[in-house]
Amino acid sequence: MNRSAILALALAAGLAVVQPFGAVAQTTYGAQLEGFAYPHPQQRFEFTSQGQAMSMSYMDVAPTGAANGRTVVLIHGKNFCGATWEETITVLAREGYRVIVPDQIGFCASTKPRGYQFSFSQLADNTRQLLRARGIGRATVIGHSMGGMLAARFALNHPELVERLVMVNPLGLEDWQAAGVPYATIDALYQGELRTTAESIKAYQLRFYYNGRWEPRYDRWVEMQAGMYAGPGREIVAWNQAQTAEMLFGQPVVHEFGRLRVPTVLMIGGTDRTAPGANRAAPEIARTLGHYAELGRRSAAAIPGSRLVEFPDLGHSPQVEAPQRFHAELVKALAN
Repeated sequence: MNRSAILALALAAGLAVVQPFGAVAQTTYGAQLEGFAYPHPQQRFEFTSQGQAMSMSYMDVAPTGAANGRTVVLIHGKNFCGATWEETITVLAREGYRVIVPDQIGFCASTKPRGYQFSFSQLADNTRQLLRARGIGRATVIGHSMGGMLAARFALNHPELVERLVMVNPLGLEDWQAAGVPYATIDALYQGELRTTAESIKAYQLRFYYNGRWEPRYDRWVEMQAGMYAGPGREIVAWNQAQTAEMLFGQPVVHEFGRLRVPTVLMIGGTDRTAPGANRAAPEIARTLGHYAELGRRSAAAIPGSRLVEFPDLGHSPQVEAPQRFHAELVKALAN
């Protein structure tokens, strides 16, 4: 899609593009994000899953303030990596938390297997094994976007390990398939993923994540993701992304929110319009999807004893869009 078409799309959607829509400088990275600088030293957790050798990259950041004896696990979204939590790591470490930040299998700096049955339960178990290997018994689990779905699954499957659950604009607050979005095969999704560029990533995020308002500091995260698609591992990167897109479409957790038995906080940017697969749906269905202000309130009502923190003017990534506001609320939520 060219620049004019993207601008027309944004204007047709009623979005105010307040900066020129420039191209993102393209850097290429390896299949495991080789070449991208993480904010803290990366370590490797080697384990076997589904009969295959796996290597999970993670950061284990010690408190920089007075240690409070608590651990936080930060789980990235589908279009993000552990590195995207950079500012959150700094804030939580300063507050005295030990911070564990994995890249999930199939993503970013971790193994990208060709033949792997991706499921939220499998990724949750991989994370459980990492925590056990690091000697962590209980932790606060914070997930963003797809990571919010994974964090919810982790809390459902392993409640004894969860001190508190925090979901930041999680995907899966609605069941897209039940709403009428047509299924797409992994093969079809793969062909779409192969067409991914920095420009297409930025256009998507501009429209759905940031309500038509772009800031240059977001470019780093676009460049991080696009660099893997532009690099020598583009085929396996696209294949894993297709597999995990199919996973999140077909494994909703929203119907199980009533079973959550851990203290839960929902942090919702109200201008978010993310709805995977909505482009495949009929217009009358697509219009009903991705209304996060409403979805957040509905989900909070379904989760026993949950607390809702709303950012009405923010989008899909409030921790990136307004870090000071977001982290002030996060620190407050974790202290209560």
